[in-house]
Amino acid sequence: MSPPEASPQPPGFDPELFAALEATLLGQAPHLNRLDVIEQSGVTSERATNLWLALGFPSPASDDELLFTDADVEAVRTLERLVSSGVVDPRTENALTRSMGRSFSRLAEWEIAEVATMMLGSRRNLVFSEIEPVVATALPALSGLQEYVWRRHLANAAGRLLLQAAEEDVVQAVGFADIVGYTRRTRSLSADELADMVERFESTVNSVISENGARIIKTIGDEVLFVADDPVAAGRIALTLAQSHETDEEFPQVRVGLAHGPVLARLGDVYGEVVNIASRLTSIARPGKVLVNRDLADQLRAHDEESEHPEFRVRRARTTPVKGYSRLETWALKRPKPPRHDRARD
Repeated sequence: MSPPEASPQPPGFDPELFAALEATLLGQAPHLNRLDVIEQSGVTSERATNLWLALGFPSPASDDELLFTDADVEAVRTLERLVSSGVVDPRTENALTRSMGRSFSRLAEWEIAEVATMMLGSRRNLVFSEIEPVVATALPALSGLQEYVWRRHLANAAGRLLLQAAEEDVVQAVGFADIVGYTRRTRSLSADELADMVERFESTVNSVISENGARIIKTIGDEVLFVADDPVAAGRIALTLAQSHETDEEFPQVRVGLAHGPVLARLGDVYGEVVNIASRLTSIARPGKVLVNRDLADQLRAHDEESEHPEFRVRRARTTPVKGYSRLETWALKRPKPPRHDRARD
């Protein structure tokens, strides 16, 4: 297979400035070609190429292109050691590197966008003497902060997974929270207003989910996917998010779907019928409401029967056809009704 043609550079691209910036960020100017990396790392050409592409990096335009540094050689060697020692399963090697590549790509885009906005302002170009001191200050700080966050999440994950039975199939509550009328709303919002709405949504969702000991799996534009080991925590999260618009008009109105049952947890994502059902429940929930599946309804009923002060009210809702299910049973999750004298006073 012939190497791909080099991608055209954007207007105003300064190759000398890019080379200087690249060397600063990578810690070394690229001086190795693809064949050098293969020879020095001791892995096969196919293995090295698959790793590079899985991480989301563009292929060299030719075998002579100097695109790599000593760090690339060490990265290939490190992955080889992890696989050969049994720490990484060869069957999931590419999936692991794809996951890492996607995560860090998004993070890098955001970080550089923030720096560019701060430095450029209304200007179109910068010189390297302006960029170098910012990079020298920011790079070690960001690197250290990212490692700290990673280690914290690593410790939390170890407590959940490493010290328990190491099974990919787990029983969890899976939830989706979806902004109501997102497409319609975006038509009437400026870029700044849209950014403010998304920030309010994501920050509130993150706080509510984290405070209840659950985890965000991913955000998908106007929707967030989360999981909770505790069904009661999932119910609290769902009702809080569904009702947040009532107390904060800046927070967009959402609908929430929850399902409980066996889930395939793999490389930071979740799969299976429970995930599909949670998604379908979200699609048919009314604005500001929560729909759950039978399993979760039973779990929350049992919790309230054992509690002196019930948290939830679960009521059978309509059975409806949705994509993939001719008859999807649903239950509405609500707050308990206030005492009669409180309702009369209101």
